[in-house]
Amino acid sequence: MLLTSAPTNLLQNAVKFTPPGRRVAVRGHQVDGGPVRIEIEDEFGGLEPTAKEIIFAPFVQAGKDRSGLGLGLGIAREIVAAHHGTLGVRNLPGCGCIFVMELPPPALAALKQPALNQPAP
Repeated sequence: MLLTSAPTNLLQNAVKFTPPGRRVAVRGHQVDGGPVRIEIEDEFGGLEPTAKEIIFAPFVQAGKDRSGLGLGLGIAREIVAAHHGTLGVRNLPGCGCIFVMELPPPALAALKQPALNQPAP
């Protein structure tokens, strides 16, 4: 399912950019049937002051590791938006950042659907 690629991309980025010995945290919750909020927090040191404005643009890479194409965050944001959700980032200067994905309840149901051609659990 395409929607699962958004949090997967965020988690892969967090692990990729967080130095060894530092942590990556994943939190999720839903309050009273409202939107589902998924947070992925890293400890890579935070974003440059101007990076927060551009990291979701195609072919932009804010980190020192240039092994990707700089498309993942933009695609993740588009996928989340296609499911009527939002994807943003809170910078924690000197520490890291928290990517915040919010999805309405119907999108959560889509996350629980088994992938095509996969046996149901």
